[in-house]
Amino acid sequence: MTSPLAQFQRRKKPKEPSARPAEFPSSARPSTLRSRCRRWADPTAVALATLLIAWRASALGQWIVDDAAITFAYARSIDEGLGPVQQPGADPVEGYSNPSWLALLIVGRRLGLFDHGALLGVSDLVLYPKALALLCTAGVLACVAVAARAVLPGRAWAVTLFAGVVLAANLSYVAWTFSGLENPLYALTAAATGALLVRSVVRGTLLRPAVAATAGAIALLAALTRPDGAVLAAAYPVTVLLFLRRDGIARAVRAAALSCATFALPYGAFLLWRRATFGLWVPNTAVAKAQKPPRPGQLATAGELLTYGGWALALIGAACAGIALARPGAPRRALAALLVPLALTLLAYGVLGRDWMALYRFATPVWVLAATAFALAAGTVWRAEGPRARVLLGCALAGALLLSVTGQAAQNRKFVHRPTLSMCFVAERYGDTFNAYATRLGLRDATVALPDLGGTLLTSRLRVLDLAGLTDRRVADAYAARDTAALRHHVLHEVRPELLHVHAAWTAKTGLTEPLLATAGYVPLYREGNGGDYVRSDAVRDPARITALRERVRPSLDAMVAEMRPAGCAPALRAGEETTA
Repeated sequence: MTSPLAQFQRRKKPKEPSARPAEFPSSARPSTLRSRCRRWADPTAVALATLLIAWRASALGQWIVDDAAITFAYARSIDEGLGPVQQPGADPVEGYSNPSWLALLIVGRRLGLFDHGALLGVSDLVLYPKALALLCTAGVLACVAVAARAVLPGRAWAVTLFAGVVLAANLSYVAWTFSGLENPLYALTAAATGALLVRSVVRGTLLRPAVAATAGAIALLAALTRPDGAVLAAAYPVTVLLFLRRDGIARAVRAAALSCATFALPYGAFLLWRRATFGLWVPNTAVAKAQKPPRPGQLATAGELLTYGGWALALIGAACAGIALARPGAPRRALAALLVPLALTLLAYGVLGRDWMALYRFATPVWVLAATAFALAAGTVWRAEGPRARVLLGCALAGALLLSVTGQAAQNRKFVHRPTLSMCFVAERYGDTFNAYATRLGLRDATVALPDLGGTLLTSRLRVLDLAGLTDRRVADAYAARDTAALRHHVLHEVRPELLHVHAAWTAKTGLTEPLLATAGYVPLYREGNGGDYVRSDAVRDPARITALRERVRPSLDAMVAEMRPAGCAPALRAGEETTA
């Protein structure tokens, strides 16, 4: 029997507490902050490394190498509906070897971002290609972060930042990335190939059709950016072979075939278009350079990159890579995959041989892949070692990097003071100067023959004959046949340009020496070393004009040639307009 007190207590319901928001433990807030930091660590590292490289590039100011301006001239002609010609009225010649980079320039011009004017007094001929270079640099570092996240997810930011520091310390990479040439896009394709291979090998997705097709598409973009970029088409099949398992042979063959087909079919169609349009299987630039088949000793030129990059840095990188490759696991597979495109780009660099331009212009993809492999290897060793070994490794890396920078210092200072022939200098020295010659000598509908082309094409109102042969089929064929007599006959007896310029190595290469030019009726307007500026005397009605002009131009040209720097580019480089700001 229940007591009255118990019944009362049963009927009485306790009051429910008022609803209050649940309180999270104080430890949750730091955890949320840590997760946010992790989420933003990699993008922050990419941004900081990009800014560091951009800051290093700022030392070169508005420098754009003159060879880049040849592609600029083709972008102008194509966008204006003239077709792939160097200037209005010229024959179609593939005087460029970077169609994908050319396409980006055409898009920029169509959007009003390129070859239209200036922003804050700086020509968009300078700003737009440098902006593209900056975007490609960020893309390269993003690829490094993707590769690092697959191998060292907690330390991807550190790997990315270290790779960025290594690249920023290398003026060869920085200068040619921001030169106006196609180097940044080529570097991006190399970095993307490396990131794709590393990620797929670590995750076990290497043989998936999407990975195979993506590898082929990236290689296609690389081949359309630079002819030697085609070597990246071998990166995926070689990596598949490297990780081939007996029970997956059929699947591996199918994946490699898909990658090769993704590359070969569109690239083959492009080659057929080239043959139908220009009558050649290779760009005219390749014909003009008349490159010989590679010799075994020629591949040793890749060793020059080790000297420039720094032997201490190379040895420490090799030691870290060796330690990482000796230990089984994801880092070992990742580094093995990354070394495939690195080896291929090194091979391509060796086959190309030495370039006349300073600071290893063709090595850009090598620097990117080497810095990525170095950073991944160092990060792997760092993670595996204790505090004492980490201190030693950090000191060794810092010391090697310092030695690398100081070892490059003299060569870099020389380049910064007088970089490879600039677009603005050529526009002023040859475009402006020969326009003025034609005006003061009364030459109408005249032709000028010279070897420095880019800035000239953008500014000259004269017909231009390229003595380097890059944009002229007849001259290129003469170089390819090593028949300089045919070249001289074409220039002096068939074209007979009213104005002509040769200097330095071009005098010997063409054989257009002063005695030969005098015999052909040319007299000097300005002497420069073993060559100079010449006019065909019978094209000028009043010989007194030649004497007066010769005296007038000497002081200004002496100063310009001695300094090898332009007075400054105008906001736009146009035919017949003054290029000095």
